[in-house]
Amino acid sequence: MKAPVEPNADLIAIVQPLIPALRRYARALLRDRDDADDLVQDVLERAMTRWYQRHKVGSVRAWLFAILHNLAIDQLRRRMRHGASDPIENVPEVALSIPPDQEAAVRRGDILSLVSLLPEEQRSVLLLIGVEDLSYAEAAAVLDIPQGTVMSRLSRARERLRRMMDEAPGQSPALRIVK
Repeated sequence: MKAPVEPNADLIAIVQPLIPALRRYARALLRDRDDADDLVQDVLERAMTRWYQRHKVGSVRAWLFAILHNLAIDQLRRRMRHGASDPIENVPEVALSIPPDQEAAVRRGDILSLVSLLPEEQRSVLLLIGVEDLSYAEAAAVLDIPQGTVMSRLSRARERLRRMMDEAPGQSPALRIVK
């Protein structure tokens, strides 16, 4: 095993422009700003300590997104296994109440809320390709799945999102997805 490299100007020049995209993807996956920032920090730390492994994926961007995706999935699985970890005294009162129905209808009109309702597999593909502008091949490398599966999941995600938008009451025509 090689020793971790010290951050140098080349490593920083390659990775630094990718940080905003990594943060966006992390926030979309985890839906929490602080957790997403911690996740990106973990990704950058892992990338620095394993910089010598980057050649296996090809694209540094795809390699970083793959690290982020895998760490996020691990974190989400841990959350599901362990449940909420905050004592009830630390949870804001608003989080303990049920929001009124009219607010739920407004949230359904928000496209980001609709995207968050997609299954994780479809949401990940949609975000990587639609928001982060990765190619099908790069998204396949990030998710470690075949390129055909990426295209299939993307198609299903777009169709499901289209249906959800059609069903959402009070949906603005300006937010419709156009084929």
